[in-house]
Amino acid sequence: MFLLKCLPLVALIAAAFSANPGVKIRLTQKGLEYGKQLGMASLLEKLKTAQIPDFSGKERVSPIGKVQYSLTNIHVVNLGLPQSSINLVPGSGVQLSISNAFISLRGNWRVKYLRFIKDSGSLDVNVNGLSISQTIAIKSDATGKPEASSAACSASVSSAKVKFHGGASWLYNLFSKFIDKALRKALEKQMCPLVAKSIADLNPRLKTLNVLAKVDKYAEIEYSMVSSPQISQPAIDLNLKGEFYNIGRHQEAPFPAPAFSLPAQSSNMIYIALSSFTPNSAGFVYNNAGVLSMYVTDDMIPRSSPIRLSTSTFGFFIPQIAQRFPGLMMKMLVKADKNPVVKFQPNVMTVDATATATAYAIQPNGTLSPLFVLNVDSSVSSQMSVSDLKLASRITLNKMSLSLGTSYVGDFKVNSLDNILQVILKLVVIPTVNVQLSKGYPLPALGKMKLVNTQLQIMQDYLMIGTDVQFTG
Repeated sequence: MFLLKCLPLVALIAAAFSANPGVKIRLTQKGLEYGKQLGMASLLEKLKTAQIPDFSGKERVSPIGKVQYSLTNIHVVNLGLPQSSINLVPGSGVQLSISNAFISLRGNWRVKYLRFIKDSGSLDVNVNGLSISQTIAIKSDATGKPEASSAACSASVSSAKVKFHGGASWLYNLFSKFIDKALRKALEKQMCPLVAKSIADLNPRLKTLNVLAKVDKYAEIEYSMVSSPQISQPAIDLNLKGEFYNIGRHQEAPFPAPAFSLPAQSSNMIYIALSSFTPNSAGFVYNNAGVLSMYVTDDMIPRSSPIRLSTSTFGFFIPQIAQRFPGLMMKMLVKADKNPVVKFQPNVMTVDATATATAYAIQPNGTLSPLFVLNVDSSVSSQMSVSDLKLASRITLNKMSLSLGTSYVGDFKVNSLDNILQVILKLVVIPTVNVQLSKGYPLPALGKMKLVNTQLQIMQDYLMIGTDVQFTG
């Protein structure tokens, strides 16, 4: 199929709602060339199926007079595409150019002359100078998935030399020049429909694009397009929505996607850039789902830690706890108070999170007695990585500040709990979060695509992945 391996890179497109994209895809000339190399073999096989319709005619040939001829069962036995190029047509699409191609044909001939003499045999046709120019348009279908179509095509053949075999072939070769032109025209008519069919055959494969990719039981991410492809030299830019949604409930995030643009890049086949909108929409979705919270109990804290989640430990800093609830274990609910805010700055990704930490004493009968509620403002940095078409991360605590929200045990100095809360965050909360973040979320992909030579950079306001690709099937 024509450009079967190239257009998957081009075809990350669909319909969408947001004014600005959350994700940008850039396909470079290097990516187009890779696709061309893989696609030419498929196109070659398609062109080999060319069938020249049977045709007949009459010609006056000296010295034998009027000759009636018919050519049947003409088919391709060999075809070569030694020269090809692929280029971008600004504002239009992708153009494939093939030149100096050659075709070897074989068929049968039959002639009749002098009213009663009949003869037949086989023939070979050597076609040279075949040229094809094909422009492919890319758009989205009604479901928001990519669709390829033939926008313009032209084909020409510079020569077709016929050689008769069998019977009095030496005589009939004298008039072979009369049918060269007919064969050239027949071939030219076959080429563009075959290429168009190759393009149409792409579409079932293009439907494998993960326009809506499931992340987990809470969220999915939409990779549909917010504008038409921007085709220019030397790249194609695709603007994708890149927004997380709760599964089954597509509520738009209450903040817009910021505008951002990519610098000129060409060393990789494709570039995938995500603005802060994409991870921030994830924070909104998971907060809506109520999963940005967790209970921390003492058994979750390593036994080697001197800090225990008990009224004895907390009573050392807040005496009234030890007095009112002596010898009890504690439980703490850490819960996001607002949507976390992700920021991209050169070489740094940070997440600002506001949460509450509610402490309870666990009574002997299992009931919980509230002790206090702390407001926790924290900032974490994130290390990003790409593996198996997923973007994963790992966070570490940068800083944290506490303030008292509510106390059920009287006044106390909040800063005395700094070390305890840092232990809880570093040893329990953050490792638990990192387990989830290590699973990653899917990047836009199509078919059996593999990323190779991948590099990740954090830029101002966006993260950029530069990568080459391989298709394994």
